[in-house]
Amino acid sequence: MKERLHALRENVLDLLQEVITEQQLNDLRIKFLGKKGELTEILRGMGSLSAEERPIIGQVANEVRGSIENIINEKQEAFVRAQTEHRLQAELIDVTLPGRKLTSGAIHPLNKVIQEIEDVFIGMGYQVAEGPEVESDYYNFEALNLPKNHPARDMQDSFYITEDILMRTQTSPVQVRTMELMKGEVPLKVICPGRVYRRDDDDATHSFMFHQIEGLVIDKNIRMSDLKGTLLQFVNEMFGPHMQIRLRPSFFPFTEPSAEVDVTCVQCAGKGCRMCKQTGWLEILGCGMVHPRVLEMGGYDPEVYSGFAFGMGVERIALLKYGIDDIRHFYTNDVRFLQQFDRM
Repeated sequence: MKERLHALRENVLDLLQEVITEQQLNDLRIKFLGKKGELTEILRGMGSLSAEERPIIGQVANEVRGSIENIINEKQEAFVRAQTEHRLQAELIDVTLPGRKLTSGAIHPLNKVIQEIEDVFIGMGYQVAEGPEVESDYYNFEALNLPKNHPARDMQDSFYITEDILMRTQTSPVQVRTMELMKGEVPLKVICPGRVYRRDDDDATHSFMFHQIEGLVIDKNIRMSDLKGTLLQFVNEMFGPHMQIRLRPSFFPFTEPSAEVDVTCVQCAGKGCRMCKQTGWLEILGCGMVHPRVLEMGGYDPEVYSGFAFGMGVERIALLKYGIDDIRHFYTNDVRFLQQFDRM
């Protein structure tokens, strides 16, 4: 039996010379060392040995098994080293190759303008307030002095979801919600930026979705002159200290008196050109003193408090500030257009 064990080891050594894959190595391991392998078959004959021979043969069997396992393990490690070396060569990085240029991002021009406007008004003591884009008819119209069937509702063609729920047509509902949260406390100074929605055909100056920023101030003894001074400061910060404004009488249901605000033409500096239709002025926003009915519905006594409000289209401000002629450029995501603003 001792001779059979030594012969088995020599046979395994010879066969290992022909092994070239891990699968062949595993098959050889099972063939000689498995539960039904040749070494097990030989050891089953130990029952016929005498008591003196069994420990001797057992020691030889352990030596043979250990020798075969060591050789197979060494072969297995050689396969692993070869695979690792191959993978390292295949995944080798040539550090001398030129790198790939990473495209630098830029703040979207509309977001940039919104941030600039917020900075101007925060510097004047305003806070930024936000509200839902899906709004109730009460906050979007009724609380702003626009009851149901009011003819001025036709000025804003709305996206209704149900009879009383719609996509907000202006950011003014945020002003109403802020007044309710303040519960009659003063002073109240907020701006309300956000997206608004109206059923409109897209063209160079219109979009069904656009951005507005509205402002609201409520306190004692607030006058129209306070509104004009605030807007002049804003225009000077946004467009330059040489810019002037003028207020033209207008109508808004939620303010009385109301006005449209024009700014000195940014292209001709007021001299008259095609852009301003030779007037020297460009319209930028609407404003007015808060209507007493709106103050009352917001929880303020109109006999004690007064306020002013204004609203501007962010796209309109951006068009003038950057000299852009088509509002649709802001929404097409043309990288060539957007990259112009990473240096501004």
